Amino acid sequence: MKHTHFSLRLLALLLALTLTLFGASAFAEQSDPDAEIVLAGYRNLAPGEQDGYYCSKILYVWEPLVTQDDTAAPIPCLAESWEMSEDGTQWTFNLRQGVVFHDGEAFNADAVIANFDRMMLGVKSSSFYPLDINSHYPNLEKYEKVDDYTIRLTFSQPAPTQLYNMVNFGSAIYSPKNFDAEGNFNGICAGTGPFRITENVLDEYVLLERFDDYWGEKARAKTIRVRVIPDADTRFSALKAGEILGVIDLNAIPASLAVELKDEEGFALTTTKSTMIRFLALNGTQFPFNDVRMRQAVSLALHRSEITDGLYYGFGTPTTNILNYSTPFYKDIPVEEDLEKAKALAHEVLGDERVSVVYRFNGSEAALSDESALIASWLSEIGIDCELVPMDYSAMREELKAANYGIARLQQGLSNSEPATIFRRFMLTSGDHNQNYSLGYQSDEVDALMEKASAALDMDVRRECYDRLQEISTEEFPVMPLFNDMTLMAYSTKLTGYEAKLYGIELPLVAWAE
Repeated sequence: MKHTHFSLRLLALLLALTLTLFGASAFAEQSDPDAEIVLAGYRNLAPGEQDGYYCSKILYVWEPLVTQDDTAAPIPCLAESWEMSEDGTQWTFNLRQGVVFHDGEAFNADAVIANFDRMMLGVKSSSFYPLDINSHYPNLEKYEKVDDYTIRLTFSQPAPTQLYNMVNFGSAIYSPKNFDAEGNFNGICAGTGPFRITENVLDEYVLLERFDDYWGEKARAKTIRVRVIPDADTRFSALKAGEILGVIDLNAIPASLAVELKDEEGFALTTTKSTMIRFLALNGTQFPFNDVRMRQAVSLALHRSEITDGLYYGFGTPTTNILNYSTPFYKDIPVEEDLEKAKALAHEVLGDERVSVVYRFNGSEAALSDESALIASWLSEIGIDCELVPMDYSAMREELKAANYGIARLQQGLSNSEPATIFRRFMLTSGDHNQNYSLGYQSDEVDALMEKASAALDMDVRRECYDRLQEISTEEFPVMPLFNDMTLMAYSTKLTGYEAKLYGIELPLVAWAE
């Protein structure tokens, strides 16, 4: 009996000692400013050599010539200043001096020209946005080196909003030794950012290390590991368990899980406007959505605020405007909801009949199942019966291209701050999204407005064109906007500097809290 009592006491003592040592070890790790910080996202933020950008902008590995402030206005980055010619057809960029790439190569005009040469080889696909020189530099006639730290771009038409085209993904710059003959990456990308990639294991993690030769303010963290955890519940559990200290990227954490952390000690949320808009694609190549009245009826039947407030806990703003609210050119247009008007318009198209359509959505996003069921119930009231089909996102894109759907739930972010990019993709007959999503949209007025805006040097004229294009998007619905998203992320209060931005977080400011 005494032996048993002694054994229990010894076991308790060992357990207490283990917990003490573990606590001391955890405290030591947290107090070490150079200890590795582990974060997670739902996808590969560094898809690698086959991706046009290799990695996302939010990793701060590569930098653009032009970036943006919190209002999405263009500000200097690798280009420290610029000037436009009086006729708007030439832009001259003065490049930042004293900058080196991660591989030791010097950043200069030759490096920038090499990146333009690469873009001229053709469009590069990406998990983020297509690397497409015609999209980011429409009407570009010539790019040239003026001197070692000056380049000049010449356009066939006035380009007063060219800076907006070049923001972030529009002017990403890499080491000239980073490409093979086809313009593909020949290894880990070498940018000029405050972090460099030291290891990249696809579908598992990417390891970032502070770049000590960075030209600006150094990153506060020495190393950051960004894991790939596709399942939202698993990411949430990992955060709660301390296996990761924060979530980043789009869809970082579902609103339903984020609110659980809102008042919980040891965790915090950070949120701001996002460049992402959530929308429905309607197959405009087939009945009934090839009739604008039916598209208008669908919009009027939707209760967007019930989606944003009920399913996303207020982390979203209802909209019918195709242009995201983060760009300075955004026009605020009231959202109209009117079920009786929706029924009347639908009856003009369907008569006394009903129509059945296939409604496709990304099955890996938990909230979309409830959202799709809710939308289907509203559409049922105007004579549309939806067959809900959850599926893999990439497979869904193929079905859309083949026009094998009626409704699909999609999302779109801004690759830059120039509205023409979005209008071109969705509203022009030749637009890539118009074609690839089988939207079937065509408008002579849109074509004329786009041409007028492209040729206009006067910014007031351009803004008038952009305002009208936004109005048309809410009248004719080439796509069906639902809501402007919000950047929503959660993190442990063991970290500091974790603040949501228009696109991700400012990763170089993230560090262990003292």
